[in-house]
Amino acid sequence: MKRKSGVLLPVFSLPSRYGAGNFGPGAYYFVDFLSDSGFTVWQILPLCPTDEFHSPYMSCASFAGNTDFISLELLTKDGLLTEEECEPFLQTNPYSCEWPLLGEKRKTLLRKAYERSDKKEAERFFSDSPEIVKAARFLALRRKNCLRPFTEWTDSVPNAEEFGFELFLQYLFYKQWEKLKAYANSKGIEIWGDLPFYVSPDSSDVYNNKGSFKLKKDGSPAFVAGVPPDYFAKDGQFWGNPVYDWKKVEEEGYAFIKQRIKHALSLYDGVRLDHFRAFSEYWEIPSSFDSARYGSWIEGPGRKCIDVIKECAGDREIIAENLGIIDKKTDELLEYSGFPGMAVFQFGFDGKNENCHLPHNYKENTVAYTGTHDNNTLLGFMWEIDENTRKNVLDYVGFKSYDWGQSYESIIRVLMMSKAATVIFPIQDLLGFGGDTRFNTPGQAKGNWSFRVTLENLNSIDRKKWRKMNSTYSRL
Repeated sequence: MKRKSGVLLPVFSLPSRYGAGNFGPGAYYFVDFLSDSGFTVWQILPLCPTDEFHSPYMSCASFAGNTDFISLELLTKDGLLTEEECEPFLQTNPYSCEWPLLGEKRKTLLRKAYERSDKKEAERFFSDSPEIVKAARFLALRRKNCLRPFTEWTDSVPNAEEFGFELFLQYLFYKQWEKLKAYANSKGIEIWGDLPFYVSPDSSDVYNNKGSFKLKKDGSPAFVAGVPPDYFAKDGQFWGNPVYDWKKVEEEGYAFIKQRIKHALSLYDGVRLDHFRAFSEYWEIPSSFDSARYGSWIEGPGRKCIDVIKECAGDREIIAENLGIIDKKTDELLEYSGFPGMAVFQFGFDGKNENCHLPHNYKENTVAYTGTHDNNTLLGFMWEIDENTRKNVLDYVGFKSYDWGQSYESIIRVLMMSKAATVIFPIQDLLGFGGDTRFNTPGQAKGNWSFRVTLENLNSIDRKKWRKMNSTYSRL
């Protein structure tokens, strides 16, 4: 396997002038940064619309794009908006997403672009993309029904103008994304995305594919997903996503699964399959309960579904998120798939030398991380662990200085040296930032998905140093 390295940075975290990262100049600048530094993978989070807490893992339409990522700067260059019209949306804080400047408020501005556009262009653009058209139709219907859950809708015919506007927004999103991805690829950068295992109960995915899920007659979930009680959560985790009816999915030839995989691979060069454990077994909770402790393990789709995914993917990169409590059956399924699994440095220090997250145990077919989007930053991790564990970490990576706050570079170097074919570092770990800059804290609904970098942050990173390290350890 080709050795390579990359950086984890969600699109919303990119530098921008307009409240959050987007597909504009800041994204192209970051691609140049990666190329100059010798990194060849840019890993991002799902590009779909987010929920009310800005999480991309509970989306109302997984085939739609997040229109917050549409660059106003690119629209001004295209003559669809003027700089004066965009001025009220200029950011005041470059370090954190300013969500009030986005969403519904910004759509009033984008309507001006819609009125100035060729309104048939979006229809032509999506002539071979029925899933995206259905998602746009769902979003228009959702607006017409005052954003109520689809199980409460009283009107199932979208307003033609609203549908046209939603389709136009998707056109802008996909057009700008295709140009950005083409630029990244031209610079030797692969873009890896993330595919959540489950979808939201109130989504175009469920609305348009009801036969693929275990639902009640009104379309609401009969059973929902989560994880069982464990040491960290005495009642388990109650996620609330509808679970698949795998028997019907198989009878339908895995049509919905194929659509999701093919769509993801049309967006990204590689895809991380979230919650790989559920392909083996998943935790199913009757929706009449409100606690995960009343669930049970149900056999997942197993090898048949893996075969379908592999057939769709061809020679494209598929990464299995095999974190958490993983049993032998899941390990065997991962081995059967041939997909690389994940290792996370921060999970390696439980006192067991055979821990698979310790770099000396990494297999070649592994994507190794200092931390994921759900982890603390390296510096935050080092601050929060106990003194004895911290000493073990520092001894492991051979860091001798008393100033252990600077140990992040030694940790990164150990991962670079490892056998793992691919290593990924959140941007905060290249910058040596603390826990106040983490992307997400699981179990905490508010205060996540808002960290951003600035051009000054990126310019403070020594590109020549990282390029030399990538070259030294054959990751270029």
